[in-house]
Amino acid sequence: MRSVGIICEYNPFHTGHAWQLGELRRRLGEDTAVVCVMSGNYVQRGDLAIVRKHVRAEAAVRGGANLVIELPLPWASASAEGFARAGVELLEGTGIVDSLAFGSECADTCRLVRTAEALCAESFPTLLREELKAGDSFAHARERAARALCGSDADCLGSPNDILGVEYCKALRQTGSGIEPLALERIGALHDGEAAGGYASASELRQKLCEGEDVTQYLTPDMYRLYKAEALNGKAPVRMETAERAILSRLRTMSEDELAAYDDGGEGLYHRFYDAARSAAGLTELLEAVKTKRYAYARLRRMLLSAYLGITPELRTGHVPYIRVLAMNGRGKALLKRMRESASLPVLIKPAYGRKLSRSAQSLMELEARATDLYALAYPDLSRSAGGSEWKTDPVIIEEDAE
Repeated sequence: MRSVGIICEYNPFHTGHAWQLGELRRRLGEDTAVVCVMSGNYVQRGDLAIVRKHVRAEAAVRGGANLVIELPLPWASASAEGFARAGVELLEGTGIVDSLAFGSECADTCRLVRTAEALCAESFPTLLREELKAGDSFAHARERAARALCGSDADCLGSPNDILGVEYCKALRQTGSGIEPLALERIGALHDGEAAGGYASASELRQKLCEGEDVTQYLTPDMYRLYKAEALNGKAPVRMETAERAILSRLRTMSEDELAAYDDGGEGLYHRFYDAARSAAGLTELLEAVKTKRYAYARLRRMLLSAYLGITPELRTGHVPYIRVLAMNGRGKALLKRMRESASLPVLIKPAYGRKLSRSAQSLMELEARATDLYALAYPDLSRSAGGSEWKTDPVIIEEDAE
């Protein structure tokens, strides 16, 4: 049985995601198994997921995935490079995945691989430093430096999904993985764009859900049903703005030296955060005060989130210490049985088993538990925000295979 990996957020799981899973099986065969590495309650753009992780994982399995495992917090909220590296490590760690599939604007796997090779070249860091001297953003400087090595192939570094695709290819190369990359055409709405061709972007759907608009045509029926149940229960939509005062309170109690521990750029960005936190009356105002031409908003939100949750850059330099299962169906159970022999990492099905792992793994589980308790404080209904759920919530098991 062939197994394909997908690194994802599913924030929320929509019809475009379901199309991708169906397209994989149309290309590779109906018996193809799909293993998803999915972000937990916090996501790569430096934000809270709109609905909790087990709900999104269940929607993914009901929508065509077979096994969903969690991308732990430090890497789920990292830059594209850290996000991709940890996702690849987890897929490699299962010992069962043959290919890594991902959406792409150019849908040209070879082009993405060539660009990744340019980023891995010995001369690339020197070229990048020279480009950064111009004072432009990191993204633009990197694209220009890569173009000096691989020509027009580097144009893909201007598209968000292609950027992730390049990072996946780079991570596969750097880890010496035997997993093959597979770029799939991204259909419908552009990243952060408006609905098109019957599909909507996840960012537009989050906005509409927060505003109470009807999105039934864009979410899969199961995602819509599960989301509505969470909303009726006072647990969705989850927004960073709901936790605004808590986040500002955390920043205002931190010294400059404490904030410096979360600034991985070494360019004094923490000074701007320290000053802005003392006058800003909200997160939007704070980020506007910190923003410069050099830094993208996603970078600033990630630093903000890291300071709030206690995710230091050192945590992201390590390796993922375990595989945690969030959801599965019958075929997913069969994959887990294979992983008992093939996995190079401990597999956690019951979260409480995490207390029996190494000290570093336990520390990561404890960080996840604290972060989940803070996530719950952003529920619309505060009476639903009791802590301790991280240690008590078992994987969602769906006995009927979703095909």
